[in-house]
Amino acid sequence: MGCPLRCTYCDTEYAFYEGKAKSFDAIFETLAAYGTKLVEVTGGEPLAQPKSIPFMRELVAKGYEVLLETSGAYPTASLPEEVQVILDVKTPSSGEAHRHHWDNMGNLKAGRDEVKFVVGDRADFDYALDVERRYALLSRGVTCLMSPVHGKLENKQLVEWILESRRDFRFQVQMHKYIWEPSTRGV
Repeated sequence: MGCPLRCTYCDTEYAFYEGKAKSFDAIFETLAAYGTKLVEVTGGEPLAQPKSIPFMRELVAKGYEVLLETSGAYPTASLPEEVQVILDVKTPSSGEAHRHHWDNMGNLKAGRDEVKFVVGDRADFDYALDVERRYALLSRGVTCLMSPVHGKLENKQLVEWILESRRDFRFQVQMHKYIWEPSTRGV
């Protein structure tokens, strides 16, 4: 089905149209080869895939620690309780802020789930501050992450804004942009 969002800063455009259907058994075989019990289900937008929630239920049932990174455009209410959610609140410069499913904010689990804001400019930063305040995310124990749009906003500028805000946002970068070649897929 591919990713239905079209963020202006997308670095995974191949997820719009590419991908192959695999059975749960084939995926579990691949996971076994890696020897890990930690799985992050990510995108494009995984919740756009009809079998993503049943798949996460099976992961949990098999003893995997499961993380879901989602755009927030689809409801999260039916996720297994054990799944850790990393909810990406799309900021205005993404071009997709209007797609956010705001009921998801009430489903966030304190001390477990995270909200991520990708910031391209000061308007995005101010938008993130407003969303955090409106939903009392930090005071509810929800971790809030901020990442600069790679190549558009300097890391230092975002860190300065975070420090000036005096809020406990965590700064992060897209580490794969610094570790692997830009054309590397699936990292």
